[in-house]
Amino acid sequence: MSALFSPIELRGLKLANRIMVSPMCQYSAIDGSASDWHFTHINNLSLSGAAMFCIEATHVEAIGRITPGCLGLYSDANEAALKPILDSVRRHSKAAVAMQLAHAGRKGSSQRPWEGGQQIAPDAQHGWQTVAPSAVPHKDGELPPTALDHAGLARIRDAFVAAAGRAERLGIDALELHGAHGYLMHQFLSPIANRRTDQYGGSLENRMRYPLEIYDAVRAVFPRHKPIGVRVSATDWVEGGWDVAQTIEFSKELKKRAVDWIDVSSGGVSPLQRIPLGPGYQVPLSRAVKEAAGVTTIAVGLITEAKQADDIIASGKADLVALARGMLYDPRWGWHAAAELHGEVTAPPQYWRSQPANQKALFGPTSFGAR
Repeated sequence: MSALFSPIELRGLKLANRIMVSPMCQYSAIDGSASDWHFTHINNLSLSGAAMFCIEATHVEAIGRITPGCLGLYSDANEAALKPILDSVRRHSKAAVAMQLAHAGRKGSSQRPWEGGQQIAPDAQHGWQTVAPSAVPHKDGELPPTALDHAGLARIRDAFVAAAGRAERLGIDALELHGAHGYLMHQFLSPIANRRTDQYGGSLENRMRYPLEIYDAVRAVFPRHKPIGVRVSATDWVEGGWDVAQTIEFSKELKKRAVDWIDVSSGGVSPLQRIPLGPGYQVPLSRAVKEAAGVTTIAVGLITEAKQADDIIASGKADLVALARGMLYDPRWGWHAAAELHGEVTAPPQYWRSQPANQKALFGPTSFGAR
């Protein structure tokens, strides 16, 4: 059997293969609420053949969004907009649905990428004052965020808890907390963004404290049989920043709390980063965390080929792979990988006739009559 198409259990969630559709921001929400674009996008990629689809970074408060078009789960309207989309997915797909809960911190109040991605001033239309561990802007020329006081820390922690409760009401199968890419949890972890002098800054123990408090608070309210993972940036790719050694220590602390996976990415906290891009360039980071911390890991980043993904799992570099751009380019990536590796995927019967004649075991019978 192909390693990529072997089953895995994450707490009470049984997955038929090791493929996840990675959370991908669509910048197409309206006041945080999912739109018709999300209906199409989510339903389409839930039929990719991946055992798990993860909904994009879903922000826990309005000022926690990256852009005015980012998805949220902080209001009744946000929750109501997602319900028919998820109901449709369950009618037509066997994929588990995860959700990534996030807060952008100082990287919020930004234009959509295709509009330039620059910071929107608080007094401009659709802009707001951002918050962060410290009053340090993400890059030169930006307005500084407001350093969070203890009331602000409590408010955001409670917002993560409230969003987790909404996710459970929606029937979400798993959660991923976004501790990567320069967003709020990562900002607390990295000495590049965190200049605090209280119990949340300075030492590694202190910088980990708030992200661990968020994890503990969410784990306390999300059903015990449902898994929770954390996405991390294993390195800032900047000297003196967050690095693999610190990521391993953070992962060990999360393992003590029975975290269900660490999704290993990198970068995002500083424009000074120098990332050595190439196929599977972050896979060694996943392997380092898996081996040193003894946790289940997900590898992500320029994983595009079926054999490449299978080798990552078979060689023990990660337990799952997550694909983003590859899934956008080929929304049936999982089907094609199964055909190449002699695996099996599920597909709705309306699509069975698409199966090639030489792939009879791919996803079931195809010989029904056409009228």
